[in-house]
Amino acid sequence: MTRLLSEAAAGSSEAASEVLPLVYNTLKDIARQRMSMERPDHTLQATALVNECYLRLMGTSPLHISARAQFFHVAAEAMHRILVEHARSRGRLKRGGKSKRMPINVLDLAAAEEPREILAFDEALSNLATESPDTAAVVRLRFFAGLSVEETAKTLAISTRTVNREWAYARAWLYDALNETEG
Repeated sequence: MTRLLSEAAAGSSEAASEVLPLVYNTLKDIARQRMSMERPDHTLQATALVNECYLRLMGTSPLHISARAQFFHVAAEAMHRILVEHARSRGRLKRGGKSKRMPINVLDLAAAEEPREILAFDEALSNLATESPDTAAVVRLRFFAGLSVEETAKTLAISTRTVNREWAYARAWLYDALNETEG
């Protein structure tokens, strides 16, 4: 995939036509994994998520991603944005309701039923990215792209120990940030 991405970015139409199915299939795998963590009645399905992500990545311009690591960064960010936008649109439907804010555990966010929880997580992640962009990158790859510790380390070109350390720090930081907004 890396070779094809690089060649496609350099302008090879043959490489671009070969890499597109690979990109789509990789996005399908990521979306399936990501959506398997959502509640069963989630209104956004894996196919819709991957199609929207694919459209955003491919857009109307040629593919300019030249490395597998860059692809995972961009795909994770695209899926993150799509899920947040979906939560915002659902939140608009429920705005003004009598529901109360429920505490959220970072590890259980994928099962969050309230769009407010996802939006609160997005805001906390944005704040974390301001403070520690590397830590936020680990969260995006682990949480939104569904990468393992080893895959995240390879994508970011860091050690698995560093990924584990950043992941532990991020979970604690996000947990504190989310609990502050509830109090």
